[in-house]
Amino acid sequence: MTTLNTYFASSPKGLELLLKEELIELGAQDCRETMAGVSFKSTQLTAYKICLWSRLASRVTLQLKTFKIFDVLDLYLAVTGMHWEKIFDIDKTFAVSCSGTNDSIRDTQFGALKVKDGIVDRFNKSMGDRPNVAKNDPDVRIHLHIRREEATLSLDLCGNGLHQRGYRQGTGAAPLKENLAAAIIKRSGYTDGLLVDPMCGSATLLIEAALMALKVPAGILRSRYCFQQLNDFDQSGWEELVAQAKYQARKNIANSDLKVYGFDKSWRVLDQAKANVRAAGLEHIIELETGDAKNLVNDFTSEGTLICNPPYGERMGEQPELIVLHQVLGERLKSEFSGWNVAFFSSSPDLLSRLGMRANKQYKLFNGALECFLKIYQISSIARQAKAHVETQMTPGFAEDFRNRLKKNIKQLTKWAKKEQVNCYRLYDADLPEYNAAIDLYGDWIVVQEYKAPKDVPEQKAKQRIMDIVAVTLDVTQIDPNKLVLKVRQKQKGSNQYEKIQQVKSVFTVSEYGAQFEVNMKDYLDTGLFIDHRLTRRMLGQMSAGKRFLNLFSYTGSASVHAILGGAESSVTVDMSNTYLDWAKRNFALNNISMRKHEVVQADCLAWLARCEDKFDLIFIDPPTFSNSKRMEDSFDVERDHIQLFTWLENILSVSGEIIFSKNKRNFKLDFEGLEKLGLKATNITEKNRSKDFARNKNISNCWLVERVA
Repeated sequence: MTTLNTYFASSPKGLELLLKEELIELGAQDCRETMAGVSFKSTQLTAYKICLWSRLASRVTLQLKTFKIFDVLDLYLAVTGMHWEKIFDIDKTFAVSCSGTNDSIRDTQFGALKVKDGIVDRFNKSMGDRPNVAKNDPDVRIHLHIRREEATLSLDLCGNGLHQRGYRQGTGAAPLKENLAAAIIKRSGYTDGLLVDPMCGSATLLIEAALMALKVPAGILRSRYCFQQLNDFDQSGWEELVAQAKYQARKNIANSDLKVYGFDKSWRVLDQAKANVRAAGLEHIIELETGDAKNLVNDFTSEGTLICNPPYGERMGEQPELIVLHQVLGERLKSEFSGWNVAFFSSSPDLLSRLGMRANKQYKLFNGALECFLKIYQISSIARQAKAHVETQMTPGFAEDFRNRLKKNIKQLTKWAKKEQVNCYRLYDADLPEYNAAIDLYGDWIVVQEYKAPKDVPEQKAKQRIMDIVAVTLDVTQIDPNKLVLKVRQKQKGSNQYEKIQQVKSVFTVSEYGAQFEVNMKDYLDTGLFIDHRLTRRMLGQMSAGKRFLNLFSYTGSASVHAILGGAESSVTVDMSNTYLDWAKRNFALNNISMRKHEVVQADCLAWLARCEDKFDLIFIDPPTFSNSKRMEDSFDVERDHIQLFTWLENILSVSGEIIFSKNKRNFKLDFEGLEKLGLKATNITEKNRSKDFARNKNISNCWLVERVA
């Protein structure tokens, strides 16, 4: 009677049904789906065959023993009671892994350690010696799985994961695991025939598809499996399996007229892909060429399958280029690939929606922990439309209200900006409530700032709106997508707070009323120039002739530049940040300003102000709303502490001196009575300093002229 053992084949989440079907086809019996895998029964040779042929399994393990554990001793006794010396020889290395915990085994490392101790003690007792433990590439792998009080000990038959086929020589930035790629191929419906991948990366999809079509075992190139190190290894049976598989593979490849095509715009990635294809022995089957998916054309003589794993951008800032990519690719597919079966795999359904096609089928798969979607499209098989050049533009028909408003604003503001001698200004300022964003132009760059959506707006709808904003902005302005920066103003941690886009040069010079300023689109919280302060800076220039000027919390020194160009006799520019002060010096250099009478000081502004003994005729201050200043007992809060701030300012203000005080804190209230006690009076000059491009937003900033009471 043939002995059937119990095995478990693990897989990425979402592949369980496909894996079950594959295992049955390979001869497995009593297959049962579980989370991220399938349990089954089979003979030893069938298990070998599964390891050799399975395209979907991650690992195959042989179940050795299932038992109850209520404390650590139960685990130790169960392990030492097993005849490990009959399973593998003492000269083999081994390693133990553990998954799951319970009340007695609360740590997986501890569980693995106890199994290791039990195996070692068993060998010492029965053979007087013990095998060595190897952390890397052990001969034998043992796994303990704990679920509540039940524990299972298993032998890993594979060693390295089965997704490691043996052909991979190099990869792109984010390679798919081979078994996930195989699942995508299976779900796409492709079995053989013409196949194209317009963004092939390291060619994993193409290689897996070709191996599948040619009926080449997935593991034919693997040189080592852990089951070969076990005492009951059936070498002759294994060698016969491999010999038959290799013979059939060579025959199928030699007699095939299969053609598979891949394109990628990166020649470096394509070189890696070619190395992978050669290692797989498929260089006569798979043809690879450099090509940009946005320029995809159909030069093929028959209908086929197009499959693609396009970049989907983990960072919000990558979206502009990706929106264009998906939009243009969708247009090309519809215009040139009628009759084709198309499959796209992505974690971003929002980007897939930009293809402008309705999916016939959709599957949820997981790339590691990342939820992804495989969408299958059947391009209408009507007579192929005449091949027309597809322009890289958005198709009209969505967000029309936003589109029309943006066009109107651009028409009105372009002439105004030219007359004003500025080339950085706001194009759109949340004009429409449902499109809650600000859009700023900086030369030939655009910054889109989408503010966090209200809680009553569903997340999916908010994502769709920002996609619409970016898509329409790109279409209307026809700006290079690499020069559109997307920022989401919400509380985030670390490097995600403000995302960068492509790694392209983003530091350049803009002009404002004859002054030149360096701006940086991607490396810092803001660009280096607060464009809503434009008229305030111009006013400072008009007021500064012959005066001693002080700029506190100076940022990149733009106010100082205007004051100096306006004729300030001397100036002091103070900020805590050396980075911003170095930036200020570069702005000085751009405007040919000599540093002889103009000082740049790195200091805590409040501490510097409290000890300053100089006098100034014109002071500009735009303090933070909140900071942890050394000069305050706890912290600085502008609402609470601005009178203390003005106490220090009054001490250094000349008899006829003036202070320009700016604050962008919403609903900030100036303490006029407190100022009066200091002998100061304030005049609100906000409206005077509000430019046309900020006319809609009455709360963006407030500005006062503060001077001594006559």
